[in-house]
Amino acid sequence: MKKTIALLCFLLSSNFLFAQKEITLDDCFLNFQFYPESGPDFQYLADGIHYVEADARGLHIHDVRDEKVDSVVALQLPAEVKQYDQFDFSEDETKLLLRTGKQPVYRHSVLANYFVYDLKTAQTIPVYDVEKQQFACFSPDGTQVAFVAGNNLYIKDLMSNKVTQITRDGEKNKVINGLPDWVYEEEFSPVSGEGMVAAKWSPDGSRIAFIRFDEREVPEFPLTWYQGGMYPRETSFKYPKVGEPNSVVSVHLYDVDAGRAIGQIMGLEKDDYVPRIHWTTDNQLVVTRLNRRQDTLELLIALHNRVLYDDDDKTNWIPVRPLLRETDPAYVDVHDNLVFLKNGRQFLWTSEQSGFQHLYLYGTDGKLIRALTSGNFEVTEVYGLDEKTGRFYYQTATPTPMDRQVWEGNIDGSAPRLLTPDAGAHDASFSPSFDFYTLKWSDANTPPVVTLHDRSGKVLRTFTNNERVNNLRREYGFARKEFFSFTPAPASPSASKWAANETNSGDNPAITGVGLNGWILKPANFDSTRKYPVLFDNYGGPGSQTVQNQYDGFVGTWHQMLTQKGYIIVSVDNRGTGGRGRDFKKCTQLQLGKYETEDQIAAARYLGSLPFVDAGRIGIWGWSFGGYLSTSCILKGNNVFKMAMAVAPVVNWKWYDSAYTERFMHTMQNNAKGYEDNSPINFAEQLRGGNYLICHGIADDNVHWQQTVEMINALIKANKQFETYYYPNRNHDISGKNATRHLFTKLTTFVMNKL
Repeated sequence: MKKTIALLCFLLSSNFLFAQKEITLDDCFLNFQFYPESGPDFQYLADGIHYVEADARGLHIHDVRDEKVDSVVALQLPAEVKQYDQFDFSEDETKLLLRTGKQPVYRHSVLANYFVYDLKTAQTIPVYDVEKQQFACFSPDGTQVAFVAGNNLYIKDLMSNKVTQITRDGEKNKVINGLPDWVYEEEFSPVSGEGMVAAKWSPDGSRIAFIRFDEREVPEFPLTWYQGGMYPRETSFKYPKVGEPNSVVSVHLYDVDAGRAIGQIMGLEKDDYVPRIHWTTDNQLVVTRLNRRQDTLELLIALHNRVLYDDDDKTNWIPVRPLLRETDPAYVDVHDNLVFLKNGRQFLWTSEQSGFQHLYLYGTDGKLIRALTSGNFEVTEVYGLDEKTGRFYYQTATPTPMDRQVWEGNIDGSAPRLLTPDAGAHDASFSPSFDFYTLKWSDANTPPVVTLHDRSGKVLRTFTNNERVNNLRREYGFARKEFFSFTPAPASPSASKWAANETNSGDNPAITGVGLNGWILKPANFDSTRKYPVLFDNYGGPGSQTVQNQYDGFVGTWHQMLTQKGYIIVSVDNRGTGGRGRDFKKCTQLQLGKYETEDQIAAARYLGSLPFVDAGRIGIWGWSFGGYLSTSCILKGNNVFKMAMAVAPVVNWKWYDSAYTERFMHTMQNNAKGYEDNSPINFAEQLRGGNYLICHGIADDNVHWQQTVEMINALIKANKQFETYYYPNRNHDISGKNATRHLFTKLTTFVMNKL
């Protein structure tokens, strides 16, 4: 009897130890209960020792050396400007450019009203009062603002208030001046920031370069909006799909001082991309040219003083000379790591020429001076160069591809200094003088800690340690995320060819015998004698990584909710993902989705072999490319995966945009088998059990609703049962007006009913 009582007491105390406060969907997607602080959102001033934050009171000027110093500059703004959501200083810091009335256009672009506030006179003037503007930017001396309205480029003189219209042929769905078209905005925009910039002032402010997009031949895609009227509203926009005409781009120079066009840049073919324009420190325009196949990238310097006039087309042509040329049998990535030195003779550039992304120093004669980083690791970000000291700052995927570290290098090639020795994800933001930097650190189980450091690395203060979130993690009994790796079985012999209809460019895509990295989240009260169902969370697209040693305070909290309900959550980075070098990333070339699917199926088999996993209850879900991959896996891996959920998936690559898809697959004309073999729509008959959910936003301008409609048609034709949710007036994010909460309610219910 005593033994029975003792055992009962032990069981009760054990359950108490594992008691968890229940995580709800409202916690995750309505109240964002567990979302961590990211630290202050401030801008450094040019002196490098002050930074600025803005609120309703005005601008708060802080001294990084003394946290008690906080001077407030009150802004005497008219009522319509007080709700500004963005501010930018002129270079001399005497004026502010304020944005109000933001209206989203696509993923990055917005229409808005811009105002200039003079900090000396406290006067506010609108940039343009005829219509909303896009891309408003101060000239280097702060006396003018360039902006786009109605697809035309303008300049406003802030002294005279005179507005000069530079272009006049801009028209919706025809010609765009100084702004990217849809495919450039989506596929060539930096990872951070507000999208690709298609107009730039020269450093001395005497000229402005801009890209003109002639999209008249690009096919239009329709969108339908259901807004309570008698009839739905219809719009359309230019969207080039695989093999279809792209915008014809040209680069133009305008002389601001003379008030006239200088000419058009030579050296571009009709199908070329121009994903970047730059200026050297001595006012030379540099154009990035990328061929349509995207296997050749060139930097071209415009020779401004050698303008040629063509009597036939009445055009002033500006000749160019090559500065640098990059080629790759697969594709060349576009990046933002081009830094011209003030000496006008050298520049920094990152390249995968060694097999890993590294940083190099070149001369403006195009000759390589030296490699600045080297090794079997990736440089993942370049923060900048301090020319006074010859030191540059960068981030690497070390000590493992799942981590991120920050380094200080030397332009003379001497040994670098590691600024962040701990594991986890480190990201930095440096002051203009590089004397101070803000460091954001997290790991898989620790929300971000944001600190301020001086050049030596000393911590000056902590902005946030997210103790609130840490306390909630303990209160709700969050499970710990763990990492693992496994090696899939060797690929089939057919994996040694890129595609049946395409000549192999010399690289072997079958990167076999290489371990794949993953993370696993087990219930906090995990019992190794039980068998648990497993849900794969995946993305898997080219160059991406879901398996990183960093905190996920958004969907990660939903994963925690599912573990409370008795599920194991897993994510695996398949071949084709980033952080592990050129060959690992580009081995999927011309077979997009093949090796990714094989690896996820292999990962499910590996998990199913573990003693605590119920191999008959393995599911997978994903969004966008992850939706593609979950769809492919439930069809081609129907004997491994029991269920799948796909949100906004691609189901046939021929229906996606030209720049993205052709980069990895080329065109259907020269890779027909690659397209057919790797499009889930062609394998609908392989669905078993009806445990498939497909969701989509009807107004998705990125992955079109067409993709889901065609998948549904294929499933109906194959007499397969499935479930679907669609979201009117929602784009690729499926957000706004309770959509996110609604969607994850369905995803949760589907997991619990089908897995």
